Amino acid sequence: MISDLKRVIDQVSREKGVEKDVLIGALEEAVKVAARKKFGPDYDLEINYNEELGEVEAFEFKEVVKEVTNKNLQISLEEAHEIDPECELGDSLGIKMDVDAFGRIAAQSAKQVIMQRLKEAERDMVYDDFKDRRGEILNGIVQRFDRGSIIINVGRAEAELPQKEQIPRETYKQGDRIRAYILDVKQFSRGPQIVLSRTHPNFLASLFENEVPEISEGIVQIVQVAREPGSRAKIAVTSKDSDVDPVGACVGMKGRRVQAVVQELRGEKIDIVTWDPDAAKFICNALAPADITRVIVDEENHSMEVVVPDDQLSLAIGKRGQNVRLASRLSGWRLDVIGETTYNTALKDGYRSLLDLGGVGEKRATDLYDADFRSVGDVAVASVEDLLSVKGMTESRAESLIDEAVRYVSEQEEGESAPPIEPEESPDAREEVSQNAAASEAELESPNRGGLEEEAMGASEKESSEDLELEEEAVENNRETEKVDVLDE
Repeated sequence: MISDLKRVIDQVSREKGVEKDVLIGALEEAVKVAARKKFGPDYDLEINYNEELGEVEAFEFKEVVKEVTNKNLQISLEEAHEIDPECELGDSLGIKMDVDAFGRIAAQSAKQVIMQRLKEAERDMVYDDFKDRRGEILNGIVQRFDRGSIIINVGRAEAELPQKEQIPRETYKQGDRIRAYILDVKQFSRGPQIVLSRTHPNFLASLFENEVPEISEGIVQIVQVAREPGSRAKIAVTSKDSDVDPVGACVGMKGRRVQAVVQELRGEKIDIVTWDPDAAKFICNALAPADITRVIVDEENHSMEVVVPDDQLSLAIGKRGQNVRLASRLSGWRLDVIGETTYNTALKDGYRSLLDLGGVGEKRATDLYDADFRSVGDVAVASVEDLLSVKGMTESRAESLIDEAVRYVSEQEEGESAPPIEPEESPDAREEVSQNAAASEAELESPNRGGLEEEAMGASEKESSEDLELEEEAVENNRETEKVDVLDE
């Protein structure tokens, strides 16, 4: 059908990157489809590619019989001898067919089959190329936009950057170059789907790996990454070589290495912190640039209470809690950041509550406090074994302390939840009030009431008369003084 078929197969294999065996298989199947189109399904056909001749050969096989009942599948012994004189009854005789006689429609069908097989081969090849590249950074060109997703041309394939994997407030236009992280590669009937991401924490780690030779060489190791894409990120690093500063290696000379990553992420702020096997020390590093005064570790609940100076509280928490939130993700611990004043007040209240327990003096309260029982609540939830770690504590005393602490806590809770009760007057008090009221009424209605009033009025008139005499005497004295002044003049 094609004189220089071998040359065409070699050329298509080079241009499409498809193996020759795949192309030959597609060609053989296409020719078989064309033969079926021409002769129908009731034929025993076999299609082979002859690499030496560079052509496709088609054969129909017929059984050699005495009497032919199905001419499509059988041939008489006389006719068979004309083709092969050595054949015998029962043999399967292969007869070569002229593929050029298949016709135009058959050739068109063969072409469609070849194109379909080529597309399938390309899809399989793309999937095989990318299925083992998960976690790599890919460079591509923005090709088009589809319902919020960005379709990126990455060579022989197209990749998708979904909207949820895009950094907020980043904009692109057709033809822009873009770098992204290969998040997943999926195989579908319509072809492989390469899913990209620019928000994944590993994208930041891969960017540092490309920029920092010490990371690619294995000297510096990235332990953990926490990101809020487009805003801020924290990356914890450690060094296997004591002479290599992991933070300095990631920052680079004059900050060039970290600035290259920041530029790629469109200005996302990056905090590089030193990882430490001690969780408390690591938290202090992770909450930088805030200064940490104290860290109280709760292993059971996998949480930490971090105490900072009052003027550093907002810095440690960060804008809308971002700094402490990223530090929590980076470390894997739940963090509670409080100021020194609040912490000290809580300590004092807790110590005072220990003194409220019966039989607990200052020395016992101090011993409990030093053993990390900071309040009655801590004693109430403790076990006897826990309290035996306190200096001078016995098992019986520990049991009684726990019982008393539980009772104390329950009473406190009941006191807080109970509504205020108005004090009820006793019967004696009510009787006394009634007697006082009766005495008052009797006084008002007493017959001597008029005499008392007259005596009070008389005393008042007497006082007024005395006051009037004093005023007249003072006026007379003033007149005498004025007279002396006139004689002197």
